[in-house]
Amino acid sequence: MKFIADENFEGAIFRGLLRRHPHLDIERVQDVGLLSASDPDILEWAYQHGRIVLTHDQKTMPTFAYQRLADGNSVAGMIVMKHTIGVGKAIEDILLIISCTTMDEWVNQIQLLPL
Repeated sequence: MKFIADENFEGAIFRGLLRRHPHLDIERVQDVGLLSASDPDILEWAYQHGRIVLTHDQKTMPTFAYQRLADGNSVAGMIVMKHTIGVGKAIEDILLIISCTTMDEWVNQIQLLPL
């Protein structure tokens, strides 16, 4: 599975995922030239590159994703984490998602964590 973490994604979760799954294909928006990019631009980039968006933004990012869907466009997938989710729980939930789903199952899906 392939992921893109938005700029507000918890660094401890990002690092913990890589510690637990060293070969995980995950990038940060700041590493691909999207630092301070708009949510619609990040969603478009993620779709074009087949990457599920990881975010803590419960307000604007899902709103833009649903708008893309309403406009007839697709999203590669999105996992929205509540700010109250602990680092360990977030890592475990994402690893569970990786082990139980495929990229194809995430197209046009938006999931709130914790599970």
